[in-house]
Amino acid sequence: MQVTITPVAPDQVAMLSAIAQQTFYDTFNGTCTEADMQQFLDTVFGEAALAQELANPNDHCFFALLDGQPAGYIRFMEDYSSFPLMQQWKALELKRIYLSKEYQGKGIAQQLMDFYQAYAQANGYKALWLGVWEHNLRAQKFYEKYGFANSGHTHDFPIGSTPQTDFWFWKFI
Repeated sequence: MQVTITPVAPDQVAMLSAIAQQTFYDTFNGTCTEADMQQFLDTVFGEAALAQELANPNDHCFFALLDGQPAGYIRFMEDYSSFPLMQQWKALELKRIYLSKEYQGKGIAQQLMDFYQAYAQANGYKALWLGVWEHNLRAQKFYEKYGFANSGHTHDFPIGSTPQTDFWFWKFI
């Protein structure tokens, strides 16, 4: 399945918010209270927060489009604030990669990962890294297929008052 990967434009923030909220909910529903989930969705994936991200020229967000409609999206940037150890290399953090449920398992995530890695190589990055929830084994296996490994480092990723832990995965290129 061939997709078009295109930058998310500022006037597409409502579309980004809709797919970001739905894909996150579909992925993590049942891992926290409904109130915590709704507060997280409104705060992190609301239009105001996403518009701020899109306004940052160092923050890269792209849709995976099928027939002009978003099947998913990817977001990445050079940002060491949450894992300062990565500062010793020129590193590119994969912040988000999500697909709508109906498009999972169809090769679209692979195209987005290929795009992310090609961007990193073209721009001289030496390391790639990402956070993945400790219980999301499907995602961990996906990243491992791309050569990522668990770094042995973790970070807290609470959803509201529900504590959660992410593993930092990394790959050197």
